[in-house]
Amino acid sequence: MSTATLTPRPFRALALLHARFQFLETVRVPIAVLGNLLFPSLAMLFFVVPQRSVADDPLAATAAIAQLGVFAVMSTCLFSFGVGVSEDRAMPFDPFLRTLPAGAGPRLAGRVLNGVIWSYLALVPLVVLGVLLTAATLSLTQALAAVALVPAVAVPFLLLGLAIGYRLSSKASIAVVQATLFPLAFAGGLFLPPQAFPGWLDTLSTFLPSRAARDLAVQVVTGESAYAYALPVILAWTVLFAALAVIAYRNDEGRRFH
Repeated sequence: MSTATLTPRPFRALALLHARFQFLETVRVPIAVLGNLLFPSLAMLFFVVPQRSVADDPLAATAAIAQLGVFAVMSTCLFSFGVGVSEDRAMPFDPFLRTLPAGAGPRLAGRVLNGVIWSYLALVPLVVLGVLLTAATLSLTQALAAVALVPAVAVPFLLLGLAIGYRLSSKASIAVVQATLFPLAFAGGLFLPPQAFPGWLDTLSTFLPSRAARDLAVQVVTGESAYAYALPVILAWTVLFAALAVIAYRNDEGRRFH
């Protein structure tokens, strides 16, 4: 009597499978797609396009689009991971997935890939509006650098989203994500440039991940130098959010799987 040997699928294939599954789950809820794609673009239509002194200035318009691009990435990551993970945890299918022998790695990698894909998609309407309604310009080198920067900006906020999603219930996570996203966006200079801040707020905001991401993005697309410690700030927050995400995941696993 012979026994069949099952060969486990490689990590990469499993991660892509999870990413595809999560992408399709999001697409099947049109309001979630519209929220990710439209809100940053509406902010641009309200805050940037009517101010012709900004919209008609190539440098100012490009910087404004970069700021709102960071907001689009933040919003996508916090809602996709913070709210999305907490909602998944409430589903009966989630405990089954977490008991599979493949482990948490492929699923988390799939989530990260899905979040980065939606981050890129959220930038498309902004870029289109920027081309049509403002004088913003990018060289090929700047455009490629901006594309490469997106995952670096997304990672700290998706880790924060994971920490929220694995720690809180779905109802609580929505409130916490909103209470986190908008203060970080305003204080980080994503709606109003930091040059318009009072001195104390300008100094305080340099220690926030949103401000560090904003200044790095503006540097990439305009050449305007970010403040000296922007990169260490965003790296420090990334490490902190990663630790919080791991703790939240392990605590959730300890509560639900004894």
